[in-house]
Amino acid sequence: MLSKFDNIDSDGDVIRKGAFSKSIQDRGPESPSNRKIAFLRHHDWEQQIGKFISLEETGDGLVAIGELGRSSKGNDALLDYQDGIIKEHSIGFNYIQDKMDLVTAGGGDFWDIKEVALWEGSAVTFGANALTPTLDVSKGTKTELIDKINEKMSGLISAIKSGGTDERLYNIEMALKVCQTQFNTLLSATVPDETTQPDEAAKSNSNDFYIKLLK
Repeated sequence: MLSKFDNIDSDGDVIRKGAFSKSIQDRGPESPSNRKIAFLRHHDWEQQIGKFISLEETGDGLVAIGELGRSSKGNDALLDYQDGIIKEHSIGFNYIQDKMDLVTAGGGDFWDIKEVALWEGSAVTFGANALTPTLDVSKGTKTELIDKINEKMSGLISAIKSGGTDERLYNIEMALKVCQTQFNTLLSATVPDETTQPDEAAKSNSNDFYIKLLK
């Protein structure tokens, strides 16, 4: 996850749902812009580790699916995701003055943010918001990835039948929504399948790493 909605981060900001919609429309993965929202490491524009293939505002926050590049920086980032070294994320943006309000509540002030100009999302050691974890790291052909999603969804559906607390059921619901987003992204993404020739797969190996991120 790149950004979490409705909680105060260490910068004293509370970002609301809808804050990224214009940026996604103007510079998101599906926009015609040549200056799309970048996927970086440590907010360093010399460390572009991949590209975003999906940016979506959910009820919880800004969820991204990133495709890591074949460069040494991209490969290093993949290993660090797999080893659990990269655990949080952060965003680089500009405030929009007429889209933010200073709120005083309970003895503490915070900025209520309705819209920002989003420029990049970064893999970081510690983000301004701790609730920005890596949701999933996947590698494989399209068929293999779909099989993994189906297997995970089957387990979650079985878990629902077992019942439990409202918090448990809410967490299962969120996990199912993540699976749904992954599945829909796979339908539109270019991922090597079993019919791809070995040399073609080697040329397109940047396409078989999918990192799902949550600031």
